Amino acid sequence: MGYSFKRLLPAADQAALQAFLKGAARSGSRLQVFFHAGDGSHVPAQISIRPLPRNGSRGVSLGMVVTDMTEPRRSQEMLRVLSHRLAQAQETERGRVALELTDNITQPLVVILFRLQGLVDKLPAHEWPSQGEVVKLSELLGRTAEEVERISRNLLPSVLRNLGLVAALRAANQEFVKRTGVRIKLTCAQLSPRPPAEAKLALYRIFEEALRNVEKHARARHVTVRLTQRGAFAQLAIKDDGIGFDPDRLPAKRKEEDRLGLLRMRERAEFLGGVLTIKSARRAGTEVMVRIPLSEGSPVTH
Repeated sequence: MGYSFKRLLPAADQAALQAFLKGAARSGSRLQVFFHAGDGSHVPAQISIRPLPRNGSRGVSLGMVVTDMTEPRRSQEMLRVLSHRLAQAQETERGRVALELTDNITQPLVVILFRLQGLVDKLPAHEWPSQGEVVKLSELLGRTAEEVERISRNLLPSVLRNLGLVAALRAANQEFVKRTGVRIKLTCAQLSPRPPAEAKLALYRIFEEALRNVEKHARARHVTVRLTQRGAFAQLAIKDDGIGFDPDRLPAKRKEEDRLGLLRMRERAEFLGGVLTIKSARRAGTEVMVRIPLSEGSPVTH
């Protein structure tokens, strides 16, 4: 008590505060800092700065509120851990449903398909008019089996687990182009060292979510996807030439689901020490970029 709280700030935060004070004289601002505590620890804090009424004075007066952010930061970390556990539970459930689809739906459909084919081969000549109906039924069953297999494959990307991230991105890319007709230019670099399983899954799910948004909203004709390595980090960029959007002003009908999708992507990256950025503007397309460490314990710094 009794002296400036600036003495509790590291040199870098003091410099940042000085710069913020100049701009805050006009509109106010907030700054995240760390204080040196008496026991040697660092206390996260937020400084809120607002200009005060001049009341005829030529000078500028500022009001500052310093808030201890220890509990909010702890709560934020707990929410992040819970979100990660929820994502893990979802992946486990996805795997279970995928296996159920394969064992209880896809396989019986294939058996029925083979039996129908055998029935067609055994039909006598005078029953050939009925053969066309059986063939149509066989084709319908075949398409249904393929669709169930596609859903199962998306729920549990076995290619990711067995062949790696690049092969999984290429497979998902081919399926997307075949389904939508949107052209994708995919460029992938081999990552070294190989990313951990969680990092590969996060990059793959972010890729899926970004393409889902392109399909639903972007009205794009071309998409560029680049997987590169930047030092100790894997970087994935998905850019489209669509209509774009204002991230802060989503239409009401899209707001809830889209914000949830963007939040899921960001949380997947941040839990692994990565960072996700979204650049978009109306009629200027959208770019989603994520950077994730290739090894544990190497968080991305801003």
